[in-house]
Amino acid sequence: MPVGRRDVLKLAAASIATALGVPLAGCPRAHTGTRTAARRREVEMNTRTLMVVRIVAAQPHALGAGPHGTRLTFPITGGDFDGPRLRGRVLGGGGDWGVVRSDGVLELSLRATLETDDGALIGLTFDGMRHGPPEVIAALGRGETVDPAAYYFRTVPRFEAADERYAFLNRIVAVGRGENRATGAVHTFHEVL
Repeated sequence: MPVGRRDVLKLAAASIATALGVPLAGCPRAHTGTRTAARRREVEMNTRTLMVVRIVAAQPHALGAGPHGTRLTFPITGGDFDGPRLRGRVLGGGGDWGVVRSDGVLELSLRATLETDDGALIGLTFDGMRHGPPEVIAALGRGETVDPAAYYFRTVPRFEAADERYAFLNRIVAVGRGENRATGAVHTFHEVL
């Protein structure tokens, strides 16, 4: 008996439905063993502290209003980082390129080089955003210390490491929480497990 396109589509739909634990009327049912039950369970995501990065930057350069918002650049002059598996310094020469959108959100795109205390170089990039009530953002703009719970500052860091001791960084997803201090930005990065 020939197998038609409709039969193939029914079988594909049944396979997908079975994997998701959803029965479909009129479709052949595949085995719904413990694998399907395991897939239905909610997957819990956990994190662990990867490192805290303290960035020192020079005064920002305001490029002015453009088609996407007001563009700012923050030249990185140094800093340091430490965590359970690595520590060292932030090398000067990188920067944080930001744009303040019309809704007041600051979008950030950072590029920096980290040097571990044992001499390995690690590329760090992240994209992120910061926003909050106008009075809080104004206080940050004046260099005042503000409770980080009063504003939203999150980043998604990525790493590039050639040194095998730190190659694990090439294979992780991380998230970050930023904080503006009078001495510069402080970013706490967490590895998603």
